[in-house]
Amino acid sequence: MSASRTERLLNLLLALLNTRVGLTRAVLREKVYHGSAENDVAFGRMFERDKVELKQFGFEIETLTEPGFGGEDPATTRYRIGKDSNRLPDVSLTPAESTVLLLAAQLWERAALGNAAASAVRKLQASGGFSDVDLPAGVQPRIKPAGQAFDDVVAAMHSRHAVRFGYLAGSTEREEEREVEPWGLGSRFGQWYLVGFDRGRGAKRIFRLSRMTTAVSVVSNSSFEPPSGFNARAELDALNELPLQQAVLDVDPGRLLALRKRAISVEEAAGPGSRDRLTVDFRDPDQLAEELSSYGPHVKVTEPADLRTAVVRRLEAAAAFNAAPPLPVVFPEAGPAPRARKRTSEDQLARMLQLVPFLVHHQGLHIQEVADHFGISRKALIEDLKILICSGLPEGYPDDLLDIQWENDHVYITEHLDLNRPVRFSGDEAAALLTGLAMLGDLPELAGLGEDPEQNPLESVIIKLTGAAGEAARMAGTVSGQSVAPRQSQAFATVTQAIKDGRQLHLSYLSPQRDTVTERDVDPLRLFSLDSVWYLEAYCHSRKGLRNFRLDRMVDVEQNGRPVSGEVTAGQDFPARLFTPGEDDVYVVLELTRQGAGIAEDYYAERTAALPDGGLVAEIRFGNADLLPMFISQQGGAARIVEPPELRTAATRWLEAALSQYGGRSPQDAPAG
Repeated sequence: MSASRTERLLNLLLALLNTRVGLTRAVLREKVYHGSAENDVAFGRMFERDKVELKQFGFEIETLTEPGFGGEDPATTRYRIGKDSNRLPDVSLTPAESTVLLLAAQLWERAALGNAAASAVRKLQASGGFSDVDLPAGVQPRIKPAGQAFDDVVAAMHSRHAVRFGYLAGSTEREEEREVEPWGLGSRFGQWYLVGFDRGRGAKRIFRLSRMTTAVSVVSNSSFEPPSGFNARAELDALNELPLQQAVLDVDPGRLLALRKRAISVEEAAGPGSRDRLTVDFRDPDQLAEELSSYGPHVKVTEPADLRTAVVRRLEAAAAFNAAPPLPVVFPEAGPAPRARKRTSEDQLARMLQLVPFLVHHQGLHIQEVADHFGISRKALIEDLKILICSGLPEGYPDDLLDIQWENDHVYITEHLDLNRPVRFSGDEAAALLTGLAMLGDLPELAGLGEDPEQNPLESVIIKLTGAAGEAARMAGTVSGQSVAPRQSQAFATVTQAIKDGRQLHLSYLSPQRDTVTERDVDPLRLFSLDSVWYLEAYCHSRKGLRNFRLDRMVDVEQNGRPVSGEVTAGQDFPARLFTPGEDDVYVVLELTRQGAGIAEDYYAERTAALPDGGLVAEIRFGNADLLPMFISQQGGAARIVEPPELRTAATRWLEAALSQYGGRSPQDAPAG
């Protein structure tokens, strides 16, 4: 859709919204289309396409026919859109409810539902019912959906298209192609699952996204209808947790303190050259295999067989990918290339439908503040405003145009032509907010919100949003997440209190990568999470800089009796970064598969270049080059080192040493899948 079509659609919308009796095709062709169609046939096709486009934005066009006429007579049939058509009902939120909603919206770190959540919040802000609030004690919970597969499945699920993907079957450990009608997504036991109808088997099945071996492709020539009343949470509640098992691991003496910390038994090495034998409880072989593969040659799985197979499979895939022929690296001149699809005119029109009501309720904002709010450049905002001020009713008189001024860089709107309310939530927007709210249920920081202790702001905001979402609320049943409450409740409480009181903390902290426990005095700044794993962002006095500390790696944490130094304050970026750049960082160029492309965002790539297969080449900073072999082996074939060659060689040797414990083949002989 071109910019001219954006303007035409906006004018068509305004014309149909601002007529009580309706407008005929002849009037619309003359006043809105201005001769852009060569003849009646071309105009008819254009008008029908535009009606479909407006319907996708949620505006139902009424067709009014004259009494006595049996069909749709082009000469007499009139069209209009009701003023309340698909408008977001008024939603007034208290500060406590706004806080809860903001936490829910920011849960989605990125991916399709992250954009949907941000759009939904902008609609509430545009309607004037959302209070500006600060998050409690710097707490920023968030979840990390399962990479590109999550986005692809969400898109197919809401467009009602089947999907096709390669899948490693748990029963046979063989890769099979599956064609599935995606009914819903949900998170259980630390993994994301797809619930759907397996067309090949003719029955409902549940698939784990981490076991998908290929990119998800959409079967666009087919559609489906999910079962009436489908609810992903109810389906996954019936999913049984895997039984508890024990892994027997041979570990180099003095290494892998994190693994030793949770071992239920340790047999010391019998003599020089031998290894300690650890027994560790686990439930999910794939989850433990991801960790164990990162340890490379420092650990060997003795039993059980399925865990051993999972580790070897990841190591072989990593070795094969890392040994693939080098590819030329050409980065675009400007910064990271975005993974998200290019902004289109559809995005521009959707933004305008939020921009007008936002300006109505926020008169006189600085133009840069408006641009920042919508996540666009000042130039892009001015382009939007120029289209808006040229848009209006068919008569074309000055009083029939949208009236917006931005003199002295402050934006005012005095005529909105009934665009003063945003459109209703889409299915994605409702799912993002309502699913996010459900995941906050056990978060400790919600307990103290609200002036009335008898009223739960989480419950009240869910009721309000469910009513406002209307039919779209049913889409929330297609996505289900788990609680983001911290497992380390005592450490969470201690850290939260120190942030509130402005007091320093003393940490005994375990670093699995360096196999050491260090003592740190830190100024606590804010807490943030990925799923249920919580991090503390703090100024470390021994390292003289910002660092992030996982709560589950804190051996001990307590206030040290001193106030925070005030050396630094919490960053304004959201989400808080897991990696803080330093002067001694190593620049590494990685090739990422389509499934692993999210690594570029996770590690804040300096530059990226898209590959034809959907993968990426990414230049990423690492604080310690010695940890790169661990990183590559943990990715299990989703990432490989392209440059510098000495680090690629180091990773190859690490993987060869790890595989040699299992009688492994050379990387050139290992399978790539």
